[in-house]
Amino acid sequence: MQLHFMASRWKWKGAEAKALAEPISNSVSELQLSLAKTEPSGSLSSCNVLLAVEPELVLSSDKVKKWIQLSFEEALYLHYNLKCIKIYLQGRCLENEVDTWIYMKSKRPNFPIFFKAYSHLRSKNWVLRSGLQYGVDFVAYRHHPSLVHSEYSVLVQSGESNRGSVAKTLLTLHVSGNSYKDDLNLPLCLDKYTVEEHTICRWSPELSREDKTTMAQSKTKCYHCE
Repeated sequence: MQLHFMASRWKWKGAEAKALAEPISNSVSELQLSLAKTEPSGSLSSCNVLLAVEPELVLSSDKVKKWIQLSFEEALYLHYNLKCIKIYLQGRCLENEVDTWIYMKSKRPNFPIFFKAYSHLRSKNWVLRSGLQYGVDFVAYRHHPSLVHSEYSVLVQSGESNRGSVAKTLLTLHVSGNSYKDDLNLPLCLDKYTVEEHTICRWSPELSREDKTTMAQSKTKCYHCE
């Protein structure tokens, strides 16, 4: 399915021009290259990954490394898809992606579904942030959040779940597949999933209501229910 693009809501004058001059795909490639050069390491916990990065990567004038908290999805995407960070568990480097996968899946049994959805949108150059404060799984930006407001609220669904949410434009990703098979080889496991995209736009009565002139002309012909 091809996502329906709305007019982006840029945060400041000149943001659109900056985004066009610096495509997000270029920014991701530059970040991948910078991370690969510095080989940052992430410490795996029960719910996230704390990544230590060089100060220049976060535009800091300090000389000490900075800590960035990553979700399981963000960390595995950098580790497995972009291959630009290392992940440690209790001081031991997890060289094999399957070890990381097994650990994350043990903490969140539905993790394969969410990672498939996350990597599906990231592969299309969407920037994703946590949607927890909005009652959804992710929020999706067409470019860096410093330039543009989010375009979609994202809900991840599988055959076992059916949730709803109030959002301006809701993007639901229905992920089909079985995450409980014995075969935990990461590439083979992800290949067994498919993703269907559906967008839901909230109906606004203000945009659909006739103006006062039209209402006056048609007053004797019809009734409007509020």
